[in-house]
Amino acid sequence: MKNYEKIYVGGQWVAPSGRGSFEVFDSSTEEVIGRVPAADAADVGRAAQAARAAFDGWSRTSPGERAEFLQKIQAGLAARGQEIAQVVATEVGMPMGLSTMIQAGLPTITFGAAAQFARDSRPEEKIGNSVVVMEAVGVVGCITPWNYPLHQVAAKVAPALAAGCTVVLKPSEVAPLSAFVLAEIIDGIGLPRGVFNLVSGDGPTVGEAIVEHPDVDMVSFTGSTRAGKRVSELAAKTVKRVTLELGGKSANVILDDADLVKAVRTGVQNCYLNSGQTCSAWTRMLVPKSRHDEAAQIAKQVAEAFKVGSPHDPSTTLGPLVSKRQQERVRGYIRKGMEEGAKLVTGGPEQPANLPKGYFVKPTVFANVKNTMTIAREEIFGPVLSILSYEDDEDAVRIANDTPYGLAGGVWSSDVERAKRVARRMRCGQVDINGGNFNPMAPFGGFKQSGHGRELGKFGLDEYLEIKSLQF
Repeated sequence: MKNYEKIYVGGQWVAPSGRGSFEVFDSSTEEVIGRVPAADAADVGRAAQAARAAFDGWSRTSPGERAEFLQKIQAGLAARGQEIAQVVATEVGMPMGLSTMIQAGLPTITFGAAAQFARDSRPEEKIGNSVVVMEAVGVVGCITPWNYPLHQVAAKVAPALAAGCTVVLKPSEVAPLSAFVLAEIIDGIGLPRGVFNLVSGDGPTVGEAIVEHPDVDMVSFTGSTRAGKRVSELAAKTVKRVTLELGGKSANVILDDADLVKAVRTGVQNCYLNSGQTCSAWTRMLVPKSRHDEAAQIAKQVAEAFKVGSPHDPSTTLGPLVSKRQQERVRGYIRKGMEEGAKLVTGGPEQPANLPKGYFVKPTVFANVKNTMTIAREEIFGPVLSILSYEDDEDAVRIANDTPYGLAGGVWSSDVERAKRVARRMRCGQVDINGGNFNPMAPFGGFKQSGHGRELGKFGLDEYLEIKSLQF
């Protein structure tokens, strides 16, 4: 049992003024595994003031000094990697093998990369009679989700610290434990007081207080599009800089000359990563009309080969969802798909018969989906794939872009140049061609209602810098 009773403010573990706590659940057993404090607006105020007081000194440290601290954090995360993987697997439901590689591995990489980017950064540039100076934006409020709890924290905190910013972090109250592990690591490396602050709580109480606080200069938010709109609305009152990484309804476009078996198999695996709790998941599979039924049968075979079970069972390939609420939400979408006339190929809304406890959802595939259906329009955040058919390349691009979202996508073709032409026309932040691997050094972010701003790599660092011109 991981019970935290204090928040981390001004370089110390302190009792919150907010009362109460949030229970953290094992997603496969529904048992309570920990608790974290329910902080309040007064706690946010203390954290913001601590971050403001620390900013002047931290922003004037050299990039090399900041890089050394980031490397110490990286080392601390590596040393506790197995513990982090275990915690996140239990909270979120990702199988341990993947959790070790992704949920624990990516944050470690991100802090190391941020250290290198800090060292490589060019703080000023001569342009004519001007010197253009890059300066830290200030105090950054980081508000993160539950699906990749530490990865999303690292994607914000690491570049913010590298840029010379100070931070107030609010992790998701649904999966907060790995953020407390990070705070423990930071507490042990001698980071100057107030540079990093952790305030746990819910969005309406703590999240909104961070966004509205006058000492916070920038907000970096990852979560739902609905919540992102609220963040933008509140931040506008003080004209804060805002970066948003929001929802997605990504299209996986399989062209008529593609290796259909490989494209469908990889597409299903992508859709079901982290039990479908991935904002960039390819949840819409677009196939030529003449190959729709063949694609549906391949997807059925791949989906039914997934082993649903506890994330701590080495044979499990699909774990539970994060919460009862999320389970019911996903089941509701599956029922909606059936009601609106999509063909249920496999899966369904029922609890798996062999798993009476836990927030499990059967791996589900729908065929004959129209892009006007709810399951093709809204982000489901579960292991639910929709297969749509198209007439030609032009029609495929039209359907892919016919969405309010624009986060990610895929294109498959035996002709790479043809695939690139289609990819360039897709209105989204990143497109994988023929199953291209995720690159943690490349920018990540979306178009349209998937948000604005970028995370990861040098583009992610740039989000935390202001530009000043000095004329001579």
